[in-house]
Amino acid sequence: MSKKKQESAPRGHGGMYVGLDKPKDFKGAFRRLLQYLRPRRTGLIIVFLAAVLGTAFNVIGPAVMGQTITVLFDGAYEKMQGIAGAAIDFPKVAQLLLLLAGLYVFASLFQFIQQYMMAAIAQRTVYDLRENVFEKMNRLPLSYFDGRSHGDILSRVTNDIDTIATTLQQSMTQFISAFVTIIGIIIMMLWISPLLTVIAIISIPLSIFVIKPLIKKSQTHFSAQQSELGKLNGHVEEMYTGHQVVKAYGQETQSIRDFSEVNEELYDAGRRAQFISGVIMPLMSFIGNISYVLISIIGGILVTQRVITIGDIQAFITYTRQFSQPISQTANIANIIQSTIAAAERVFELLDEEEEIPVKEPKVLEKVAGNVRFEHVSFGYGETLLMEDVDITIEAGTTTAIVGPTGAGKTTLINLLMRFYDVNDGKITIDGVDIRQMRRSDLRQAFGIVLQDTWLFKGTIKDNIAYGKTNATDDEIYRAAKAARADHFIQTLPDGYETILNEEASNISQGQKQLLTIARAMLADSPMMILDEATSSVDTRTEILIQQAMNELMKDRTSFVIAHRLSTIKDADTILVMDQGAIIEQGSHKELMEQDGFYASLYQSQFAEEDVG
Repeated sequence: MSKKKQESAPRGHGGMYVGLDKPKDFKGAFRRLLQYLRPRRTGLIIVFLAAVLGTAFNVIGPAVMGQTITVLFDGAYEKMQGIAGAAIDFPKVAQLLLLLAGLYVFASLFQFIQQYMMAAIAQRTVYDLRENVFEKMNRLPLSYFDGRSHGDILSRVTNDIDTIATTLQQSMTQFISAFVTIIGIIIMMLWISPLLTVIAIISIPLSIFVIKPLIKKSQTHFSAQQSELGKLNGHVEEMYTGHQVVKAYGQETQSIRDFSEVNEELYDAGRRAQFISGVIMPLMSFIGNISYVLISIIGGILVTQRVITIGDIQAFITYTRQFSQPISQTANIANIIQSTIAAAERVFELLDEEEEIPVKEPKVLEKVAGNVRFEHVSFGYGETLLMEDVDITIEAGTTTAIVGPTGAGKTTLINLLMRFYDVNDGKITIDGVDIRQMRRSDLRQAFGIVLQDTWLFKGTIKDNIAYGKTNATDDEIYRAAKAARADHFIQTLPDGYETILNEEASNISQGQKQLLTIARAMLADSPMMILDEATSSVDTRTEILIQQAMNELMKDRTSFVIAHRLSTIKDADTILVMDQGAIIEQGSHKELMEQDGFYASLYQSQFAEEDVG
């Protein structure tokens, strides 16, 4: 990894990205999350109204039940006193019970509307957020992905967004209902007894005083929990994709040890966060029970003094129990919000990453000939330059091979040409146009690429080849496969071109994968080609097939070939020999052999190794 990458990407276990311990701007992240809800204001208003009506019907219920109990109690009491004509008014009781049933039916109906609307709002909001994240990732420079583990990026895109979705869909409705319930219960309690209401409301500031420091403390732990989860995902992803290498080198024990360390940190952060979250509920219940005891005692006294009825005190006690529940819910939701905002901030950090700067007035080449020029190019990932004053001229339609030891700067040269990174000094031109004056999409469409590490996705072989050209016809796909020498092996498969490759394309060989990527590049039919170690990991027979396919691919195209096997690039028009970021030799194979320099030594050593083998 370059110095720049090392400096810009803090690392944890196994090279994983380490997140921040706590949100840097809690209020800012919260306001920004609310902005995603702004387009759905109408739906939120309906949710709020449904919550108000549903909660109102639920809140009125205990008062009606209290009246029912009062009717029953008064009738029974008068009969016990021997009052003439005393009886329980059952028609009145039946009427009140029907009213109660109606209230709860309507309450359930409005709660259904609330949940239905909020589910749609939450999923649409998260849909927009995912769209923004995915679009953002396509605009990020290669350096962003080089500086972070794939697991951490995946954690932001999946786990963190799922956390936001869950909170919006569940906790938002709970919070609205809890808020409306608190207001409604206070109104009903004041209607029954202002004195008892004061006693009940005293528990609110007491509860806030108790839970406020706990919520503040939990914020750090919930943020740490999200960070550790990202690290754990990063480690699992790395170990899973490289499980063959792990087993081959007998590193299972070390892998498990690293996993255990990260898992232990996640456990510790999660335990602390959940412990604080779990402590809040018992504390709220304790405070609520104290209030409940005081209300029961004073309420009993008021009933004996005939200040309020037995039904009113029963209803008030019910309200008291219900009163503590939404407060406890609110406190619990506050903890969930801590975790959600921590997750949201991690997503917003990704959205705020510096993008590739678009060209304001791009120049467009109507037809790319393929004349390439490196003019006094200097580049480095950090303060130390990797290459300095590189000057190369490559004529259209020629093949240029780039050779040299590992770390010489071969791939860096290609990265600069593709503008994955920008040069520090100098310029690179194609047909006389500075590539910094071209749209990146136009520049990269001018190149077909075949890399050492083949990339195929889950889908049919035909779809994988068609990835090289939008709206490619079947005939074009078949011609490209034949030109790439891939048609023969495809036809031997049970389903031919409709054969489905699995996620890692492990159901075909490495050489067959490479032939498919060459077919993809053939289909793209770009005026310039880049071949990076395309035959380094295949057998000799497959190498011959691939070499034939590549010769067909490079015909009449400006081509750049990175190769370690020097025997494969003897026919190149120009060979650039690189070492420590500099072009130390340049010429054809014959010219370089006659110079008897670095290239000749490298070439002869390879043949000596083959003879020994």
